[in-house]
Amino acid sequence: MRTRIYSYWFILPGMVIYGLFFLFPVLISFPFSFTRWTLTDWYFTGLDNFRMFFSEPSLRIGFINTFIYAVLTSGLKTVLGFIFAAYLVARPLGSGFLQSITFFPSIISTVAVGVTFSGLMHPAFGLINKALAFIGIPGPDWLGDPHLALLSVSLVDVWRGVGIATVIYIAGIRSIPRSYYEAAMIDGATSGQRLLSITLPLSRPAMNTVILLSFIGGLRTFDLIWVMTRGGPGFSSDLIASIIYKQYQSGFYGLSTAGNVILFIFIALLAVPLNRVLSKSEVSL
Repeated sequence: MRTRIYSYWFILPGMVIYGLFFLFPVLISFPFSFTRWTLTDWYFTGLDNFRMFFSEPSLRIGFINTFIYAVLTSGLKTVLGFIFAAYLVARPLGSGFLQSITFFPSIISTVAVGVTFSGLMHPAFGLINKALAFIGIPGPDWLGDPHLALLSVSLVDVWRGVGIATVIYIAGIRSIPRSYYEAAMIDGATSGQRLLSITLPLSRPAMNTVILLSFIGGLRTFDLIWVMTRGGPGFSSDLIASIIYKQYQSGFYGLSTAGNVILFIFIALLAVPLNRVLSKSEVSL
């Protein structure tokens, strides 16, 4: 008993930091979502903030864009991460260097990535359109076209986040016992058959982790979309998080807090059932 109590002292600093900087702000946001508040004063307004939030003109497109953004980025990271990991686990020439290149975008600041790609995607001076013009293809206005803006930011998000998905996949694939592959090779299975019959089904825990993390990350994305388009042009790339931030910028702190509560519930309503469905599909090693 004394040993168990002693071990808790080691995790106490982490628990204090987690409680002070994450748990407490989350819990305190619920009562403040029913108030109109400033840094020095507050008063109770009931459900007014929630009524105002749901009457926001751009809310409908914000929910649709958020869902599309989460599904698109999560799907591409899941597929590309598995392809990259399956290739790198086979240890091709220069696999260590290739693995570093794949993971490198994940350690760059999101703001730096957004600013860089905003320049690269400039319709007149960006390198992407200049490269397309070199081969005779007219480049579009990646961030200024309402039909392309959300897709353009989504692809940048995939470029930045696929490295983490690849690392998770590599850890999952390397945990598969080698005896399974050796038995399949004795039976004459080709590399493609081993990939589809052993690697793919037995890496489901890693795949489920990638799906869940990238999907939740997509639902609460704010920084990249704000740096690259600020929700524009018009409301074409607005997400729930960017709508909440605009309300915060306008000084409606209670309203933006209510929006954060709604976003929290929205994510929970999608993520919890998804986690249960994914967990049931896992195969034991």
